Amino acid sequence: MSKKLVCEFLGTAFLLATVVGSGLLVNNIDASNQVVNLLCVAVAVGGMLYALINMFEAHSNHFNPIVTLLTAAQGNMSWKWVLPFILVQILGAMAGVVAANVMFELAPISIASASRTGYGQWLAELFATFGLIGIIMTTGKHKPSVAPQAVVLYIVGAIFATSSTCFANPAVTIARIFTESGAGIRACDVPAFVVFQLVGGFCAMVLFGWLNESAVKAKSAKEVEINPILPLPTQRELSSALN
Repeated sequence: MSKKLVCEFLGTAFLLATVVGSGLLVNNIDASNQVVNLLCVAVAVGGMLYALINMFEAHSNHFNPIVTLLTAAQGNMSWKWVLPFILVQILGAMAGVVAANVMFELAPISIASASRTGYGQWLAELFATFGLIGIIMTTGKHKPSVAPQAVVLYIVGAIFATSSTCFANPAVTIARIFTESGAGIRACDVPAFVVFQLVGGFCAMVLFGWLNESAVKAKSAKEVEINPILPLPTQRELSSALN
């Protein structure tokens, strides 16, 4: 378990260092072109996330408290480890933000003043988190070999498709309080983001859990229909056939 916690810390730290660092770099290069800036951040985050998912796959690669809650709800980890996982993810995310600030010669910790509020962005967080958990549940159940690619492509797409630019992660949201960069979010705006992320994640767990269950039952019924289990022949029937 100590190895899993270390992986969660490192993975979330690298993810947030990429989120904040890529934004700072492209802003230093060309602050005027917001489209290019967003594209560069999306590509950087997608690439880093794909690498991290595969790098820590042997131990643990949640990097998201909602994914941890999902894993426990599915019975794949003990509930007693949920709180340690979430704490480590938040601490790792904060460490990643501090690292990015220092790499770009900013104050290690600076409180964000960027306003991110309103029903549009709240709905965007619900939408983004709902889709992310849905992707994880369906590909993890039916096509695990493509799950990392699906998650990464979804995140890249959702960064452009949502007004909030797809936080979809309470640890990410909390950590971004501590950077006065384009990636920042005011502390007073965080609770609403986290609430809508949790609602989106819960709705996805319920709906996609039901869909996956229906798909498994349908697949089992089809296999029985195509390959019925025939009764074994009796001893008398075998003797008759041999004679």
